[in-house]
Amino acid sequence: MKRMLINATQAEERRLAIVDGQKLLDYEIEIEGREQRKGNIYKAVVTRVEPSLEACFVDYGEDRHGFLPFKEISKQYFQQGVSVSQARISDAIREGRELLVQVEKEERGNKGAALTTFISLAGRYVVLMPNNPRGGGVSRRIEGEDRAELKENMDQLEYPNGMSIIARTAGIGRSAPELQWDLNYLLKLWTAIDGASKGGKGAFLIYRESSTVIRAIRDYFNHDIGDILIDTDDIYEQAHQFMAHVMPEHAQRVKRYRDDAPLFSRFQIEHQIESAYAREVKLPSGGVVVIDHTEALVSIDVNSARAIKGGDIEETATRTNLEAADEVARQMRLRDTGGLIVIDFIDMEESKNRREVENRLRDALRQDRARVQFGSISKFGLMEMSRQRLKPALSEGASIPCPRCGGHGHIRDTESSALQILRIIREESMKDGTAAVHVQVPVEVASFLLNEKRAEIAKIELKQRTGVIMIPNKTLETPNYRLERLKHDDPRLDSLKASYAMADEIEDPTSVTRRSHERTNKQEPIIKGVLPDAPAPMPVAKPPVAEPAPVAAAPAPAPAAAPVRAPAAAPAPAETGFFGWVKNLFGWRPPPHRRRWRRRLPPNRAAKTSAKAAKAAAAKAVATAVAGVVKAVAASAAMAVAAVVKAGVAKAAVTASRAANAWPPKAPKVQRNGRKASVVRVAKAGAAAAKAAAVSVANEASVASAAKANRVKRARPAKAASRARTGSRAKPAKTANPARTASRARPVPRASRAKPAKAATAASRAKAASATRRACAAKRARPPKRAARCSRPMRSPWWKAPRAPCPRRRSASRAVSVANAASVAKAAATAAVNGASVAKAAASAVRVTSRRPTPACRPMPSRARPAPSAR
Repeated sequence: MKRMLINATQAEERRLAIVDGQKLLDYEIEIEGREQRKGNIYKAVVTRVEPSLEACFVDYGEDRHGFLPFKEISKQYFQQGVSVSQARISDAIREGRELLVQVEKEERGNKGAALTTFISLAGRYVVLMPNNPRGGGVSRRIEGEDRAELKENMDQLEYPNGMSIIARTAGIGRSAPELQWDLNYLLKLWTAIDGASKGGKGAFLIYRESSTVIRAIRDYFNHDIGDILIDTDDIYEQAHQFMAHVMPEHAQRVKRYRDDAPLFSRFQIEHQIESAYAREVKLPSGGVVVIDHTEALVSIDVNSARAIKGGDIEETATRTNLEAADEVARQMRLRDTGGLIVIDFIDMEESKNRREVENRLRDALRQDRARVQFGSISKFGLMEMSRQRLKPALSEGASIPCPRCGGHGHIRDTESSALQILRIIREESMKDGTAAVHVQVPVEVASFLLNEKRAEIAKIELKQRTGVIMIPNKTLETPNYRLERLKHDDPRLDSLKASYAMADEIEDPTSVTRRSHERTNKQEPIIKGVLPDAPAPMPVAKPPVAEPAPVAAAPAPAPAAAPVRAPAAAPAPAETGFFGWVKNLFGWRPPPHRRRWRRRLPPNRAAKTSAKAAKAAAAKAVATAVAGVVKAVAASAAMAVAAVVKAGVAKAAVTASRAANAWPPKAPKVQRNGRKASVVRVAKAGAAAAKAAAVSVANEASVASAAKANRVKRARPAKAASRARTGSRAKPAKTANPARTASRARPVPRASRAKPAKAATAASRAKAASATRRACAAKRARPPKRAARCSRPMRSPWWKAPRAPCPRRRSASRAVSVANAASVAKAAATAAVNGASVAKAAASAVRVTSRRPTPACRPMPSRARPAPSAR
């Protein structure tokens, strides 16, 4: 759980931290005497206009003047008669012009504060811009449905023309009355500020931004923060009063911390705060992140150091860079590092590892309130990024440049400093008019020069005829020194003091207290203690949105046209799970006498019940749709199975008819009683169906043969004419070839072959013998696995006359199509058999048939031959 910790036990510093468990997420500090000026509103006077900079300098009541760019000046302050589109700052603004300005950026070093005339007043849920009608909108962090809902609520707000508002992230889920309440408070505050600016002359402070505690609660508090712990009474009262006015529903989250252990030590974050002041930050894997501040940018270097846990150098570099990405994003939030930042990651050869590091850094920066822009990792391993500065950096308020190194971080040693001072003494003594050279150096440097370099100093004095006096100063440290050149007319040469008395007392910059740097001209704001007219409205719980369903969860009033009667029982809830889905698929419903009656629900559970009913109705609708799809698939599969069965019946009928002509077997004796009688009836029906199918197949074969003859006749007129003269006809065996049928079917055993009847004619015997020979020949010559390819093209080029398609290739394509159709039909049949309806039909058919079916390879008698579908 996230917590907000406010430590104010020390009057000099007020610290605020946001932690998640024991991990420090954000940190802010307010130092006494250096309160934040950003957001303050002043009455200012223009002191100097600089056309070369397109800006002007204004006096706003502080020690250093502020910087106001021309683009930040509202057109209401322009001189009369000046065109807004073609105006220049020298024509639009004159010295002595009074303006109402707001601090946009704090002072940094030698730079003054950046100001603007476009005022923005931040509230809890919205930001009011009273003199900027072109602004307004919704925060960039809000996306999706929340953004659309917030825009809809903002359209209902009422505010004067010429103003604009911006919705903050805290406004997500807030109703229009809550947003209007916050907007009314900001309008009241702006009215007071505008009246104060018109009532006074000169530069003075009108409105001061809230304190750190109020500002932090306003900007950082959200629903993820469970508690706000404060360790002092005055800050607790201030925070509790603010929460009671602005967010009364969360006022109980403000708590007074009374444990003996310090607040920050209780959550073990003191050592994490110290890492924000350090130059090097250690990573869990052993790597190190080095952060250096320069004049133009902040450089961050990632070193592997002791990271040796990877399998190879690429894995070690990637793992260290991933940890560094998280830590760099965290350190930038803690230190509030702004401006240009350059990160030097460890070199990675694979591009996917570089993309992974970029994505990790992008995810880590989502928690940052500042605007951040960054590019991709270059081939040199560098990433450039820019971060918005929200407040003064952590190092600016609590640190000073090093008095010894001047901020470089490195100094020269004693011998190097001594040699440098010796060369400078020689150069100063060579100048014209030099009578003496006095040098104040640290004690170590003086010892080195007076002992190891005594001869060099004596040579300079003799050659240049100049006196050199070395003055050891215990307050100086290397590489610092002081050199002074005296001319012949200097009065100090007449009364020289002892060398030890010439040493100056140099003040140590580190011993200067912070109170000595406090501002002497503290201004008090004119407007204080502006409170809302009424407490914030309590948030109204949104009613659950339920979709219209045919089954109502709660009893509803009957229509006016319907007669009044006792409330009917609600239908039982649909059964869930696999079996419930199967029952719904086949339309099963429980009988009326077994339906359950739903008990009446109390009024306070009506909303919850309606939500459950809506969810059940939605699930039922989805199940109905799925059932419809499954039924459609089952119907298609059944049609495919029927087509396959019909084809099988026709094929079996042709084969059986031919076999019956060759070997007409005797009909088995079947008792017409019980189950066998039903078998006989089914067999008769199957024989009739087979005969009809055979006739149909023969007709189709005749039609196909005639069509083929016509095509061949058109393609080859001569051959077609010769066939017509000889009276040849298309062979029906092309459609159903007995040899191919016999080769594909199982061979008939010799013992099971039925002998021909005595009444058979010689023609029928010859026909049967011919069919037997063809079957044996087809069995010996197995068909090839794939049709022979034909070199003849299927389609002629466009520049040649069209030719008839190749019959061999067409037959091969037809065979492939038949095979594909057979595989599709087989898959459809398998899917259909899985359904309950097909399984039930198949089971019924199996029960009707006899217990000892006739083998598929044995020809069936013509009288009682069962259909293949029954088998």
